Amino acid sequence: MTIEIRPVTRDEAPEYLRVLPYVNGLPHWEPAPAAWHGGPEAWPPPNRPATPEQVARWVEEVVTAGHFHPQAAFDGGKVVGGSAMLSLAITVPGLREVPFGGVTATAVIATHRRRGLLRGMMQAMFDEALDRGEPLAALSASEGGIYGRYGFAPATRRTRWDLDRAEAAFADADPPVGSLELVDAATARQAWPRVHEEARRRQVGELRPVPGKWNGLSDDATGPDGPTRYLIHRCPQGDVDGVANFRLPWTPLVEHTGTLVVDALQAASVDAYRAMWMLLTDFDLTRRVTAPTRPADEPLRWMLRNPRALRVTRQSDNLWLRVLDLPAALTARSYDTTADLTIAVDADPMCPRNTGTWRLSATPDGATCTPTRTRPDLTLTVQALGSLYLGGMSAALLAAAGHIRPHHDGAVPALGRLFRTDPEPFNSFAF
Repeated sequence: MTIEIRPVTRDEAPEYLRVLPYVNGLPHWEPAPAAWHGGPEAWPPPNRPATPEQVARWVEEVVTAGHFHPQAAFDGGKVVGGSAMLSLAITVPGLREVPFGGVTATAVIATHRRRGLLRGMMQAMFDEALDRGEPLAALSASEGGIYGRYGFAPATRRTRWDLDRAEAAFADADPPVGSLELVDAATARQAWPRVHEEARRRQVGELRPVPGKWNGLSDDATGPDGPTRYLIHRCPQGDVDGVANFRLPWTPLVEHTGTLVVDALQAASVDAYRAMWMLLTDFDLTRRVTAPTRPADEPLRWMLRNPRALRVTRQSDNLWLRVLDLPAALTARSYDTTADLTIAVDADPMCPRNTGTWRLSATPDGATCTPTRTRPDLTLTVQALGSLYLGGMSAALLAAAGHIRPHHDGAVPALGRLFRTDPEPFNSFAF
C-alpha cells in the first residue's frame, strides 16, 4: 500500500466527496439518541444518496470556497479517505474572537480503516492551520472514542429538554418589552445573521458561521414534519433582537402529538429571550415543547415558577477542542483573576511546539506565556488543555481522572479558578 496525503484538485473533488457518509446516504453519527435531534424517534430518517447535481454543486464549494481546506488520502491514485478544515472563529473568554480550524467532512472507506490514514490527514490539516495562524482546532465528534487520540477533548456541552405546557408558568416579573412577529423564511434569513452576530459576541464558545449558513431556510413542507415556522422579536426601537425556528411535526403516536419542536432560538437581549419562550411554551393546540441543542445552563429554567418542570431528556458533549499553538492560544483569551502558574504539557508529537514547560502569567488586563525550565506546578495532557480552554470544564474532575497531575497542594484549585468562566461556554450549531 502506497498512501499519499495531499489536497484535492478540482478533477478529484467528486471522488473526495463520494467517500463521505452523508454523500452516500449513510449515517454520520453514532447510533445513539442525539441531543441535537428534536424528533420523538431515536434517530432521524435516513438520508438519500446525493444526486449528480448535488455533487456537482458541492464540488464548486470544495474548490472555490476560500474557507474550506480539504485533504485526501490516496492509494494508487484512488481517493480512499477525506477530511477538511473550515477556517472559522470562536468567541473565547474575554469575549475576544480567535481563529480556528474546524474539522469536518471526514471519512475513510471501510477497506482502508485502521491504517493511520486519518492521523495522516489530521497532521496535514494541523500543519496547514498553523501556517494560516489558527492556534486552535475543533470538531463535533461523530463517535466519542475516535478523536481523543488526536488531542481533541470536549469543551462545551449541549442538552435536549422537554417542558409540558401545563407546567410552563413563568415567575412573576415585569412583562418583556418589544413585540413578536410570526414571519416567513425570507425574513428569517435576513434576521438570523444579524441576531447571531450580536449574540455570539456575548457568548463564550459561540462560532462565527460559514457564509450562507441560513440560505436554506424555507417555507416549504418536508415530509410529515410540515414547514418550519419562524418567530422574531423586535426591541422598542424596531430592530430585530431575537429569532427562532420551530416546527409542529405530525406523528402517528398519540403520546407524541401536540409537540412543538424549537430547532433554534437565539436572542441578543434578555427581553427577546423571555418573550419568545413565553409564546413558544404557550402555543395553541400544543401540550409539550421540545428543544434540542440547548445550553446546559439554560436561563429559561430559572424563569419558571417550577424550575424542575424543565426536564433534560438527552445530553452530550458538543464542541471538541484541540490546542495547536499553546502560547498563542493561552494569550489570546483573557482571565478574570491574577495568577502565575507554571504548566507542563505531556509530549505532543502532532504539535511539538506545545510540548515543554510554560509560565503563564495572567491578569485581567492580559497574559504572557513563555517557556521556562522551572519546576511545573502541574502537568497536563493536551486533551485536558483543550477541555479547560473555554472555561466550561472542571479542573478538579480532570485531575481526578488523571488528565492533570498537580505537583503541590493548591495547584489544581488555582488552575480551575484561573480558567473557569460563567456562564458556561456554548455553541449553538456544529459544522
